[in-house]
Amino acid sequence: MRKVFVDTVYWIAIANPKDQWNDEAKNAREQLGDVRLVTTEEVLTEFLTALSRSARLRETAVKVVREILGNPNVKIIPQSRDSFQRGLRRYEERHDKEYSLQDCISMNAMDSESITEILTNDCHFEQDGYTVLMKRNTH
Repeated sequence: MRKVFVDTVYWIAIANPKDQWNDEAKNAREQLGDVRLVTTEEVLTEFLTALSRSARLRETAVKVVREILGNPNVKIIPQSRDSFQRGLRRYEERHDKEYSLQDCISMNAMDSESITEILTNDCHFEQDGYTVLMKRNTH
């Protein structure tokens, strides 16, 4: 089965109907059809942090993460000292880029899972040869 990586931007957009990327996230997911979603605990941590500003958003974030954890169609790669150190190494090697450490950890996870497509709008992934699936409709 085809696998697609899921970035924080996607989870935020799906969790918050008022998010500016909500439509693009839903459209990108619909276009994919039957796929296996893959994410990391680091991505889920970043997602929870992003929605920590208010009690309502925190409640939504916890509900979404619990749904993700219980979804048999979502593979969650656990965080580890190794994933951090490999991410740090990639971060260090890409000194000419503006990648975050989180991006580097995600790219490493994608490589280890042989995934080239990502549900995100982050152009940093394109710089490393991945296919970004959340694009603005330019019509």
